[in-house]
Amino acid sequence: MKIIPVITALIVLAGLYMVVFERDTVVGFAQSNDAEATVVTQENAPPADAAQAGPQRVGVVAMHSVAQTVDSAVVLRGRTEAARQVTVASETSGLVISEPRRKGAFINAGEVLCKLDTGTRDASLAEARARLAEAQGRVPEAQAGVLEANARVREAEINLNAAQSLSEGGFASETRVVSAQAAMEAATAGVQRANSAVASAEAGIQSAQAAVASAEREIDKLTITAPFSGLLETDTAELGALMQPGTPCATIIQLNEIKLVGFVPEADVAKVNVGAMAGARLTSGAQVQGRVTFLSRSADELTRTFRVEVTVANDDLAISDGQTAEILIASEGRTAHLVAQSSLTLDDDGVLGVRTVSDGNIVKFMPVTLLRDTAEGVWVTDLPDTVDIITIGQEFVVDGVEVAPTFTDAKG
Repeated sequence: MKIIPVITALIVLAGLYMVVFERDTVVGFAQSNDAEATVVTQENAPPADAAQAGPQRVGVVAMHSVAQTVDSAVVLRGRTEAARQVTVASETSGLVISEPRRKGAFINAGEVLCKLDTGTRDASLAEARARLAEAQGRVPEAQAGVLEANARVREAEINLNAAQSLSEGGFASETRVVSAQAAMEAATAGVQRANSAVASAEAGIQSAQAAVASAEREIDKLTITAPFSGLLETDTAELGALMQPGTPCATIIQLNEIKLVGFVPEADVAKVNVGAMAGARLTSGAQVQGRVTFLSRSADELTRTFRVEVTVANDDLAISDGQTAEILIASEGRTAHLVAQSSLTLDDDGVLGVRTVSDGNIVKFMPVTLLRDTAEGVWVTDLPDTVDIITIGQEFVVDGVEVAPTFTDAKG
């Protein structure tokens, strides 16, 4: 027989006995213990004056921060673009009779890219010149007609004067006077016809000259030249190819000046000015400098960003079109405070700011504007030049609370 179950049974029987037969004794013993505990609690309680004393000040860590002037340059991600790029196309139809130039070749302004067969255009020019000579020959004839008409007018005027004089003396009939007046009017009309013939001859000259110029211009279109110096991006049209109006001859890009193109967020667009200095680092590691030459005043509808262009020199043609570039645009310096990112907090309205220690060690919330994020911390603006910023414990206090600050050195 095991002894442990026997002992357990005896303990249970003793407990039942005390609860059933000695209940009054157990209750009295318990009440005496509660009274002693109450006395001990009252002896250890703090004095009434201490309980009525005011709340203790909250301990926080703060730093004395002095504003510094920092460079507020705008950093963008962009690409390079050729200063100029144009696809030179044909203005007329014809067969290419020139040897092609291969892409990559350097082309000077005015250099021939494609030359087309003249066809019947030389004959058309000769015909236009012949018509011009014919029109020019009509002018002297028309001018002679004017002189003849003026002579007839003078003759008719003399005859009219004579008829009128004779009629007044009774030596000529009224019919003769009327006939002389009719001759005078006919001679005047002849002058008008002669002047019209001169004007028509001169108009014929102008029309013939326009036809000659048109024929010459049509022949000039047969020679397609480079509008500016640059590199051929494509081969020129092949020998024997049939060109139509609008058919490409070649594509030329100008790289001796190149553009750096980026897109500025609307929050930073006010920091960028035309003429500002700018630099860029290319993916090859090369660094270039230039100036802002264009800033769009119309935002992209999708990204809400503004296009900015920086023009840089590229005389050695080392920079190609389409390279990725990290662009930095200089802007006016601003005063800001360098604080730890953990010091930033939000007020009840969701405004970003910091909690500061004002006069009398009273907490005050101040909104800030983020200027730049760095490895050392964040630069913020819209604060006084000198301010005490709470760096630890700012989440446990609110405006108007009195604190016991411990100050540390500011970041710098």
